[in-house]
Amino acid sequence: MKLALLLTFILIACVPTAASAGMEKGSWKPLAVSDLGPSAPVVEKDADAEALFWEVFIEETQSFELSLKHYVRIKVFNERGRDAQSTVELRYDDREQIKDIAARVVKPDGTVAELKKEDIFDRTVARMSGLKTRARTFALPGVEPGSIIEYRWRETRPGNANNLGLFFQRDIPVRSVAYYIKPYSGMRYRPINMGDARFEEDKDGYYRLAATNMPAFREEPRMPPERAVRSWVFLYRAEDKKLGAEQYWKDTGRSFHAFFDARMQPDEEVRAAVAGIVGDAKTDAEKLQRLYDYCRARVKNLGDDASGLTPDERARLKENKSAADTLRRGQGTGGDIDFLFAALARAAGFDARMAFSGNNGDFFFDRSYMHWSFLGSTLIAVRVGDGWQFFSPALTYTPYGMKPWPVEAQDVLITDPKQPLWVRSVAAGPDKSVERRTGRFKLLEDGTLEGDVRIEYTGHLGVEKKEYNDDDSLAEREKTVVDAWKTQMGAEVTDVKVENVTDPFKPFAYAFHVRVPAYAQRTGKRLFLQPAFFQKGLGPRFPVATRRHEVYFQHPWSEEDRVEITLPEGYALDNAESPAPFNAGDLSNYEPAAGLSRDGRTLVYTRRFYFGKGGDQMLRFPVSSYASLKGYFDEVSKNDGHTIALIKKD
Repeated sequence: MKLALLLTFILIACVPTAASAGMEKGSWKPLAVSDLGPSAPVVEKDADAEALFWEVFIEETQSFELSLKHYVRIKVFNERGRDAQSTVELRYDDREQIKDIAARVVKPDGTVAELKKEDIFDRTVARMSGLKTRARTFALPGVEPGSIIEYRWRETRPGNANNLGLFFQRDIPVRSVAYYIKPYSGMRYRPINMGDARFEEDKDGYYRLAATNMPAFREEPRMPPERAVRSWVFLYRAEDKKLGAEQYWKDTGRSFHAFFDARMQPDEEVRAAVAGIVGDAKTDAEKLQRLYDYCRARVKNLGDDASGLTPDERARLKENKSAADTLRRGQGTGGDIDFLFAALARAAGFDARMAFSGNNGDFFFDRSYMHWSFLGSTLIAVRVGDGWQFFSPALTYTPYGMKPWPVEAQDVLITDPKQPLWVRSVAAGPDKSVERRTGRFKLLEDGTLEGDVRIEYTGHLGVEKKEYNDDDSLAEREKTVVDAWKTQMGAEVTDVKVENVTDPFKPFAYAFHVRVPAYAQRTGKRLFLQPAFFQKGLGPRFPVATRRHEVYFQHPWSEEDRVEITLPEGYALDNAESPAPFNAGDLSNYEPAAGLSRDGRTLVYTRRFYFGKGGDQMLRFPVSSYASLKGYFDEVSKNDGHTIALIKKD
């Protein structure tokens, strides 16, 4: 999730493509005899494919356009490499364009197969915070073990090379990576997970930064954001004032205050509106909640994907020049809505400021990273009593009293004309983000389970569900539910109802009727039944024994299940036992329970689970603790899979 968006943390996503300085005329670099002949991986001995080189040429054009020309050459070693590398996906967002794609396959016998333009397709692959991530995709012809794959493209976007991320890892190992840039004057850079990487002067006015033998980057479940663990270089322009971190951020907080404060000033129109919005609220909390809820429910965020606006339509909209404009029009950008909330809060007598924090969805911020763009999230800070509270009213689905998860447990810079200050934000506890599930079923004698399900999501879980579904059609939302349960346990799902998708206040929910053949296993007179319906078919959270990256949970959460299963006529429990509850201290608790209704006809199973606790620390676990963490979740999974036996009475 990226927040509303006065200062964008501009980093180019790593994508599998390339072009080099000699590529304008459409030429391919000569192949060495050794490239075509039998060979073995160099960087990682078990690699299925390996990039021989990856080059990127970066240029700033006179039209204020940034151009990145990429060129990559890959050697395929076996069938797994062939399958993985035969299809290419080049991702981009609304601000970018992908041009001049060319690709070819050189087989071991030297024959060449070129990619045809009509075989290049475009599709949407993800949606987040108002931006669509798209991809140009193509399948390479005739790839076989021993082949050389090479392709190039040109990526363009508005702007320049300031605040640019240069990534050095791909999904396969790379023998040589090189970035070339011009003009270079005034550029500065910071290697991240790259050691002491340096730019050096090259020919034709370019500067070059290169690395060799880069291992593959592999995603893992619950890992930190890529930029926190991947090898990359941050490229930016800044004066070399040789400031320490404390002075740099003090100066930045003052500059930000001077730049933004005027947009937050209430005028007479805003002051006049406050009384009607606040109404009879007496306490500070009541007043702030009414102002917050008004901004997120009554003012349309034009930057959100659910607005229905295209990028061109957004670009043609009239700019709001004041908080009063936003109030009067009832719409605005995310920044406009934040400014309006701050102006209303000030008119109501509160001290409201612009504030900035890192964004845990992008990168783990540290004050030693002395560049403003690492503060990738904006907030409104309001003084309440002796402390500060933080608000993001532009994010329609974030409930009052909560912040978006990427800004929880973060150092937040509160702006001020004289003395900016840092305040640590607090994470909401697991009771704020709940997945609440209920199911009422009837078990048939052949093992079929049939009944009705309802699931609700609150807090961060609800925000995620609403953001995913809010610009889908009703049919698409229903299909999402049907496909998920079919994949999990082969369930037949009908009568789907998806509720409160765009409602700012009510929890996201869906309900459906379900039928699962062979849910219980029959052996002779017995049926073996898993009471934990909602966990049926789920594998372990951490399926592998080893780990490369630390484990990171985005936020605390909890789960509450209640399952009622009416037993088949003539069946009773056969020495059934419930799994025992256990915990991981204050960090987590697992509490299942099972029993029969008073009439003995219905099995009632409940399950309560939470992980994480509210506080100022993120849920990060080093690799050294992975075995213990995996063991805990494996035990949860084992107990979720617990079965009880039913026996037919004679």
